[in-house]
Amino acid sequence: MSIDRRTFLATLGAATVVGPHLMEAMAPRRARPSAQQLLWQRDERALFLHFGINTFTDREWGDGREDPARFDPTGLDVRQWARVAREAGFKAMILTAKHHDGFCLWPTCTTKHSVASSPWRDGKGDLVREFVEACRAEDLRVGLYCSPWDRNHPSYGDSPRYRDVYAVQLTELLTDYGEIHEVWFDGANGEGPNGKRQEYDWPTTWKLVRKLQPKAVIFSDAGPDVRWIGNERGVAGETNWSTVDPTIVPVPGMTGDEVMRSLTEGDRGGSVWRPGETDVSIRPGWFYHAKEDARVRTTEDLVDLYFTSVGRNSKLLLNVPPTPAGVLHPRDVESLRGMRAKLEALFAIDLAAGRRVQWRRTSARSGVASVQLAAPVTVAVLDLRERIADGQRVAGYTVEGRVEGAWRELSHGSTIGYRRLTRWDPVTLDAIRVTVTDAAEPPLPLEIRLS
Repeated sequence: MSIDRRTFLATLGAATVVGPHLMEAMAPRRARPSAQQLLWQRDERALFLHFGINTFTDREWGDGREDPARFDPTGLDVRQWARVAREAGFKAMILTAKHHDGFCLWPTCTTKHSVASSPWRDGKGDLVREFVEACRAEDLRVGLYCSPWDRNHPSYGDSPRYRDVYAVQLTELLTDYGEIHEVWFDGANGEGPNGKRQEYDWPTTWKLVRKLQPKAVIFSDAGPDVRWIGNERGVAGETNWSTVDPTIVPVPGMTGDEVMRSLTEGDRGGSVWRPGETDVSIRPGWFYHAKEDARVRTTEDLVDLYFTSVGRNSKLLLNVPPTPAGVLHPRDVESLRGMRAKLEALFAIDLAAGRRVQWRRTSARSGVASVQLAAPVTVAVLDLRERIADGQRVAGYTVEGRVEGAWRELSHGSTIGYRRLTRWDPVTLDAIRVTVTDAAEPPLPLEIRLS
């Protein structure tokens, strides 16, 4: 039998004084991640593959009037995509099964604007299937993006008709290819071939995904499981809560200062767990363009992105577009492999390994975590982590190092969450101290790593 908080307090008697620990235990439970959200965040990095009819027209946004005969990747090697992703340390890949032009990379029954009308594989190919099989062969989780905007389908803008078409497309994708880990949406909503805009029904769409792929996480501006971080620069907010107020961004495609703040920073008092995903392209564009071959991000650029995404309590979704031949370009591959090598070298040795973190709560909203090292070491990177399975709590902290017997402030910040990475000029110290100065609920012991 259970009783509510008011009834319980009444049973204690009017003169009873309720202690702080009992009050903490009785406080409303803050949002916590689901098992699938935890798995999603611990992957840290996923590859985005923008590939479709735009790859062959050399455009970013197609208009839906493209000739499907132009789609013909004669050297397609989807297994190479997956192999490069795994070798570069990525744990998942997401494919643009349909972009805004409406061209479908699988033989759908909803339109002729698909691979079935192309010369590729004599019109019998299914790129989504090849993608899924390649992911599973390389032990990568599978994600699919099916754009809600469709500049080709004649029913787009006739809301009830197109909703049915889109539901069929999602049903095909989410029933014919086995388990899907992430279903990716955006709020793109322009005019269709009839000059009209579609009225989306997001609650029904998400309900369909839940029915067909109950273990998948759903991404969009508004979640419901994972939110966009608010920009395509690869930079999460210095403050980044995994909790949000769902009333601020109830559906994708909304704009305004409060919306962008919520996307970028989350909400300290948010009632739902909706961590941020940071998407960015390795090139200036999202689809492949030969003229951008000399503008591929360097290894150092990619490492910086890791610090501003994963290192700020987010997940990095890095777009790497295949060429018209159907492979990842050697320059992109070189940067990706260099990124993994650089990160592995950077985090190869935890200078605090084997040293116990001493934790002391100093109040209901503060505490101190410290590590005494065996000998002075030179540190350039601090890696802080909360136990996010128990929620995100830290709202303010200060970091000090003991240098030649004296404590010196090295950095300070607001949120930590899954992971907070901080770089500074190398400093030699023999102890580190992290003081939690503010927290959304009683803070828990932190994990501290040094490199």
